[in-house]
Amino acid sequence: MADKIATRESYGNALAELGAKNPNVIVLDADLAAATKTGVFKKAFPDRFFDCGIAESNMVGIAAGLATTGKIPFVSSFAMFAAGRAFEQVRNSVGYPHLNVKIGATHAGITVGEDGASHQCNEDIALMRTIPGMVVMCPSDDIEAKACVMAAAEYEGPVYMRFGRAACPIINDRPDYKFEIGKGSIVKEGNDLTIVATGICVGNALEAAEMLKADGVDAEVINICTIKPLDEDIILTSAKKTGKVVTAEEHSVIGGLGSAVCDTLSEKYPVPVKKIGMYDVFGESGSAAALLEKYQLDGKGLYAQIKDFLKG
Repeated sequence: MADKIATRESYGNALAELGAKNPNVIVLDADLAAATKTGVFKKAFPDRFFDCGIAESNMVGIAAGLATTGKIPFVSSFAMFAAGRAFEQVRNSVGYPHLNVKIGATHAGITVGEDGASHQCNEDIALMRTIPGMVVMCPSDDIEAKACVMAAAEYEGPVYMRFGRAACPIINDRPDYKFEIGKGSIVKEGNDLTIVATGICVGNALEAAEMLKADGVDAEVINICTIKPLDEDIILTSAKKTGKVVTAEEHSVIGGLGSAVCDTLSEKYPVPVKKIGMYDVFGESGSAAALLEKYQLDGKGLYAQIKDFLKG
């Protein structure tokens, strides 16, 4: 695999590229430009960058106002604050009037690492999914993260994008890769089991699939970047082929990708499902690698949980 890069880095680079193409793009940050990487945009376009301080709710309100004037505002902070602290403003000032505001939430999930449970947001996808009309995306690598930002700018309406702190491998560097909001992609074909993954767990699911292959299990791996609206067709088609589904996400198993997939399958094609993620617990302080291992979200952990599921 190619060099690893954190999707928050991709976000900052994509914003700068976007800013050069579209003068209506405005970036707002909550005193975290160095961490969210919006500082890349700030350096290139200082007149279109606004540091709103540690006042995320106010930042969202400003973005809503800018959107009514035809601007395309991107607001950025850690996921815990962008989705958590500012939830009321995102719901009432952006979601309810369906304004053209883009939320770039970085440092999501347990791979925030040493910052600990207070900053490790494992609930943001669930929160954002509940807002009517909100698009929710969680890219798997650098290539997809950049494509996600570009697509969000083209889309008319509110978008929530989830980016990570930890570096992850490039997995979408293939000639036929094409990004579209609401469409998943098969990154490995298989016949015995479907693994539906998002974000950093896509690369880890591919690792797990290789381990399963050694056991004679031919797993299909589906990359779901857009969790809402969900690509139901790709999931249903695969489930009908394999008859067993596993979901994998660096997020709570309550309300995230797993819940979205189960909603679809229970209504349209019930099959056995195993949801892998954070099981109703808070994270803790530690390195990203150590935490992924402890909560069994790395390749080996996914493999072990899938093996248990297949025994049943």
